Amino acid sequence: MTTASSRRRAPAMDPDSRREMIVRAALPLVIEHGSAVTTRQVARAAGIGEGTIFRVFADKEELLDACVTEALSPANALDELALVPMDQPLAGRLAEAASALQAHLDRVGAVVGALHATGGRGRGGRSGGTAGLPDRAAGSQPVREALAELFEPERESLRLPPERAALIFLGLLFVGADRPPTGGEPTDPAPQWAVRDLIDVFLHGVLSQPVET
Repeated sequence: MTTASSRRRAPAMDPDSRREMIVRAALPLVIEHGSAVTTRQVARAAGIGEGTIFRVFADKEELLDACVTEALSPANALDELALVPMDQPLAGRLAEAASALQAHLDRVGAVVGALHATGGRGRGGRSGGTAGLPDRAAGSQPVREALAELFEPERESLRLPPERAALIFLGLLFVGADRPPTGGEPTDPAPQWAVRDLIDVFLHGVLSQPVET
């Protein structure tokens, strides 16, 4: 018999899928409320009973840790990098890569910054333990390898191997983002002209002509 209760019942799924679904529902709430978010709010957003959360998470802190882990995951950025057309000029490829990586860093900063600002613990039970998270978010080996692929068509023209060029470009993006999760208000995203200037200087240098030394 179909009742209102049965219509609201969450569909059966394995624990990993349920964890993923709950984390997806929780992330926007964590960005909005930080560690003050309640499991009741998460359950309502996920369309499940509050008790369902505790079938796959030991407590709210474990859920918050899972949200940080998900925010740090570069999976979405890697998908975007894989879609960058290789038949366009290198500057265009790097512009698309910068956009994908900055969006990823923005999400990391939003999640970790919200938790830090509301007194939430960092990963591993450390209160406020957020140091180094942006670097780990976009500087992982898979990200470096995906970015290096974008340099491959120009390998013979590069002064450095693609892997080294990718690492330097990532470093410039980190400096350009410069939005550590210190609990303060996030700065505005870098304007498009700033990204173009960064790529231009990276590819061609800051000097308009060589200077004798």
